[in-house]
Amino acid sequence: MGNRSELFKVKTLTEAIDLLKPHLLSFYQGLERVPLADSLGRILAQAIPAREALPPFRKSTMDGLAVRAADTFGASESMPALLQCQGEVRMGEAPAEVLKQGIGILIPTGGMLPEGADAVVMIEHLEHFGEELYGVTKAVAPGENLMDIGEDLSAGEVILAQFTRIRAQEMGLLAALGQMNVSVLPRFRVGILSTGDEIIPPNQEPLPGQSRDINGYTLLGQTLASGAEAHYYGIVKDDLEELRAMLTRMLEENDIVLLSGGSSVGSRDLSAQLIGELGEPGLLFHGLALKPGKPAIGGAVDDKLIFGLPGHPASAMIVFDALVRPWLEGSLLQTRLDPLPRGKLTQNLYSGSGREEYVRARLIPNGEGWLLEPVRGKSGLIRTMVLADALVHIPLDSEGIEAGKEVFFRFLR
Repeated sequence: MGNRSELFKVKTLTEAIDLLKPHLLSFYQGLERVPLADSLGRILAQAIPAREALPPFRKSTMDGLAVRAADTFGASESMPALLQCQGEVRMGEAPAEVLKQGIGILIPTGGMLPEGADAVVMIEHLEHFGEELYGVTKAVAPGENLMDIGEDLSAGEVILAQFTRIRAQEMGLLAALGQMNVSVLPRFRVGILSTGDEIIPPNQEPLPGQSRDINGYTLLGQTLASGAEAHYYGIVKDDLEELRAMLTRMLEENDIVLLSGGSSVGSRDLSAQLIGELGEPGLLFHGLALKPGKPAIGGAVDDKLIFGLPGHPASAMIVFDALVRPWLEGSLLQTRLDPLPRGKLTQNLYSGSGREEYVRARLIPNGEGWLLEPVRGKSGLIRTMVLADALVHIPLDSEGIEAGKEVFFRFLR
């Protein structure tokens, strides 16, 4: 277990993540093939290069007349350029003839331009003078109102990097490339266990001193929302051998184990002892420089991660969001992250605790932006998480944030 005095020194989030990272690298080397229709939310195991240019042909972006741009130069409403129309491009078909000087062809949005055409005149800028004669009332430049070959994506270009999380738009791009099966990382299997002599199932009436299990279900929801497979194992009392047996089983069946501990020091020590005994390297940190969430512990056993989360519901959810969710979503390995939204605080936030802090906040629409109203309350209150829409991060070295200042925030799902 290493140097005991060093182990009990609280770690920052960055330090904890760095300690855990080597023990998950083998997981990120695995892959499975899934149908494109089932790929939403999955993480790409490999980069995907374009097998062909997109679009593969020049296509119109407007309903109108495909033309040689030079034939429209100088055209105006008072003096339209006159062109002969040689028919119409049909959707899904390639035009057979080369477009010659002084000739145009009607084309729908998405239609393929004939050879020789280099622009499209919008239908609003056409006058039909009868039979095959059309007047162009506004000149077009070469390339106007069309998409060129490879304008969206050139052949061989890597547009989707390894570890990209697949959204609806990535599904559309993969479909455009004809990628009907996708190599993705296996879903993390996450086991969730609530511990503590005072914890009872939600369907039971609590006696004095007992509490229904909240964390088992909040963590279950957070895990599923992160795209992982989740299995709730119920409740185990503060019994060393019973807990040892359950943890051994959970490590065999899962990649990550989440323990929601009783709030007592003894309960945390029991979990920490078992993490240290079940395999190598064992316990990696005992306490985080995080508010709320200082009592959190973490370790690894044979490249399986174990997290001991605080018993207070808000603390457990915030530690999950800050420390567990990034592994499940692959965001720690992604080269491109979605930017965080911004909002303005309605109240001063004080810190100076020597810890990073995540403050719960309610979002209030404010014109085109957001106001962030802090939700006050102890970390044992689940109500504070229900009322909150977002988390505001106060960095480790900050003494607080003044009201009216614009800050980044993260939506609470």
